Formats: sequence, structure tokens, C-alpha cells
Amino acid sequence: MLRSRIIPCLLIQNKGLVKTRNFKEPKYVGDPLNAVKIFNEKEADELMVVDIDASRNEREPDFDLVEKFAAECRMPLCYGGGVTSAAQASKLISLGVEKVAVSSAAILNPTLLTEMAQAVGKQSVVAVIDICKKKGFFSSGYEVCIYNASRTIKQDPIELARSLQDAGAGEIVFNFVDLDGTMQGYDIEYAKSLKEVLCVPVTFLGGAGSLEHMGSLMEELGVVGAAAGSLFVFKGKYRAVLINYPELEKKLQICQQASKARQNI
Repeated sequence: MLRSRIIPCLLIQNKGLVKTRNFKEPKYVGDPLNAVKIFNEKEADELMVVDIDASRNEREPDFDLVEKFAAECRMPLCYGGGVTSAAQASKLISLGVEKVAVSSAAILNPTLLTEMAQAVGKQSVVAVIDICKKKGFFSSGYEVCIYNASRTIKQDPIELARSLQDAGAGEIVFNFVDLDGTMQGYDIEYAKSLKEVLCVPVTFLGGAGSLEHMGSLMEELGVVGAAAGSLFVFKGKYRAVLINYPELEKKLQICQQASKARQNI
């Protein structure tokens, strides 16, 4: 039976582990390989690693670094950053990566997802959609942004998600730019509208500040990926750097409580 996943997301810049807020001002927080070792010990469901500069700087993935991550990682590993071809995706899979995430390149050229799915299998292809609130006094809702939120495109996130799913994405990750690093909770209502139009697994990233936030997401949406960055690298109101993840018993408790609460809705 499918169950919800609790997923740490590690951001990489210049081979170091960093954390951002609203996609800005990356703060160095340590050695990413050390973080992987800790998540191994904590038996994390899955790990997502994203090189935040690769695509914007038109640089291909750091295959040597990815190989080190894959060799160390004892959980399913999803890598994103700089992937622009099916050949690169195939190379990443050959290094031990289970899923390859693509954002800007796939949004600008959805056929990339089709080519990747043919090369490595649909289950290994993840489309990441960064969404931000529309700007302007009379504006409301969300729009899609690319290249670390440095550009926006006038496309509805829901329609885009449908098209990327049809193109070959085996999973969709929605990353809320305005909630990144705020730890104030997911936008659950909008997340609902996104998930209900898709048939593939869906993961949400941006805003989680507690395990309760994740439980609420699961309760309202059912089986879903609940991803977070700050929650798993910071501790306390002063944001002291501390790599952490819930113990297995606590994790199962959160998922079970959410499932029971959903049955009673």
C-alpha cells in the first residue's frame, strides 16, 4: 500500500550545504555528505538533493559529487540541477540515483520529459514546478517561475502540471517560493487544488516548520510527499544548525494519525 513520505531536501551550492529563504541569500550550513550520513542513520524515507546554481549558470550536474552522494545514500535519492538531456539523466541513474528532477529545462521544453522517460523509465522522472504569488496590488493566485525564481512565465501552475504529467513526468514536486525557509506551514488549500488534477505521485516543498505541518498536509491531501529543508537542518527559534529527522516510531505515528483523521472527514 502506498503511504506518505517525509523527505528532507538538501540545497547544494559550491559543493556545500546551504539554506535559503524565498530562494535568496543562501546560508552555508555544513557538509552535505555528513547530512546524508545522518539521514541514513535516521532511516529517512527519501532524500532530495538540488544544486541550486547549475541550471541558472548553464552548468551540467557535478557527476563526481553526485556519485559520492549516491555511494553514501542508503535511501532513495532524487537529484536535480543542471539536467538538460536524457543522456545526463541516464548517467545519473547509472551512478545510483533513483530519480532525476528537472525544473526550468522541462518547463521550457516538455519533450525533455518524454525523452527522459524513454531513457530511464517514467518512475525515475520528476518535474519540479517552482511557484510564486502573483505580483501586483490587484493580483491573486500563483504563477510559475524558473531559474531560481529569477524569471516568471505567464502559465497557470495547474495547467502546466497536467502538461508535464502528460509529457512523461512520473512525479511532480511543487516548490512554494514565497514560503521557502519561512517555516510557517504549507499552503494546504492551494496544494489540494494541485494534487486533485494529477494521477502521478505529488510532493510539496516550502513552508514546513514542524511535523504537525506535515501531518496536516497528509490529513487534508491523503498520500503525498511532504518535503522540507529548514525543518531538517535547523532547530529552535534561533535556527541553530542541527541535522534532524523524526524517529521511525514518530514518523509512523504522524502518518497513521493523518490517515485516521482523513477517514473521519
